[in-house]
Amino acid sequence: MKKILAFVLVFSFLSCQKKEQKGIEKKCPLKQEKKLEMYQMSEMAALMEQMYVDNQRVKENIKNGDTIGKFPEHYLKIYTAKFTDETDNDLFFKVKAKEYIEAQQLLYKDSKNQKEHFNAGVDACIKCHENKCGGPIQRIKKLYIKE
Repeated sequence: MKKILAFVLVFSFLSCQKKEQKGIEKKCPLKQEKKLEMYQMSEMAALMEQMYVDNQRVKENIKNGDTIGKFPEHYLKIYTAKFTDETDNDLFFKVKAKEYIEAQQLLYKDSKNQKEHFNAGVDACIKCHENKCGGPIQRIKKLYIKE
């Protein structure tokens, strides 16, 4: 067992030495330095993530018959938040953002029809994402209140 371990260590050491092959210097991948870059969410992506989390909580409160509080004013940043790709901030997005905010405001004003207003907000998200970034549609659909 010790001989196998010694062989593996020697082989690893030798394979990580610099080698010249046809004028190209190669290094062991373990010795290469990579600059790590953290993914930085755009303001809009971060806002949408926050809205998703908020809506999960609101969904549970509605289903449990609990109060949902008051309209989150940070939702209004949807009109000013910076996008990953600024070309996405077009007229179509602005119309859908307005529909979403109106549905959310109704949700907080009309306690009798919260489920309908909540689902209208989810609809606004999906309709926008069908034409923009489609990736989160399946995740957004999980927000619907079906009961």
